[in-house]
Amino acid sequence: MDIHSELKELSKFLSDYSTCLMAVGTHTSRVVRNTSRIAQSFGFFADMTIFQKTIIMTLRDKDNSHSYSTVNKIKPMALNFEINSRLSSLSWEAYDEHLSLEQLRSQYNEIVSKPRINKWIVLLLVACANASFCRLFSGDWQAMCTVFVATLVGFFIRQKMMEKHINHLFVFIASSFFASMIASLATIYHFGNTPQIALGTSVLFLIPGVPLINGVLDIIEGHALAGVSRLINAALLIICLAIGLSLTLLLIGVNAL
Repeated sequence: MDIHSELKELSKFLSDYSTCLMAVGTHTSRVVRNTSRIAQSFGFFADMTIFQKTIIMTLRDKDNSHSYSTVNKIKPMALNFEINSRLSSLSWEAYDEHLSLEQLRSQYNEIVSKPRINKWIVLLLVACANASFCRLFSGDWQAMCTVFVATLVGFFIRQKMMEKHINHLFVFIASSFFASMIASLATIYHFGNTPQIALGTSVLFLIPGVPLINGVLDIIEGHALAGVSRLINAALLIICLAIGLSLTLLLIGVNAL
């Protein structure tokens, strides 16, 4: 394979590799390091410009006499720390063992095609986790049960709406509204001694923690554009969460304080 063909094929692979990392919730510096590590294993250098929805990458040789540029859109994917970890490990394997491009493609396809955890198990675990948050805020067992049920309903609605590719901002409003509506029943019917805590914690499963953390990390590490974009997106999600909760308070007339 001549150098032009090699640059072209490797660029296409690294473009898919880097956009997948960004989509599953990897912070920008890690994406750059992993992609550059694989490029260096082939004797090339990768220069990347990363935006919120697009990655522009130029792959070049040491003398800058040959290069190839790609532009690839970051596809919407759910957060997945397993893919994040395994793709990062793949970059080290490529660097240490000098894997061929065919081997890299094969392992990459195997990683990204692995089935996710059963959605019903995820639903149950998220409900348990949010009920635990309620307990951390001194909620009694009645409040925890209320939050558990509210989270089941809210997260189930989120799953179904995401499957239908509905705008994620509207998904957050709807999920927050229905979860808080279920939780507000504890206040209306005086279920337990801490119904306000149940109402306040019923929407915590929607807090976009990963975008917030990644946004701060990106800014600290010098990727200000990507970091600010992530923080703005996280802020919009929090606003949508607040809108859904506010709708419940306005309709039911419940005081959350």
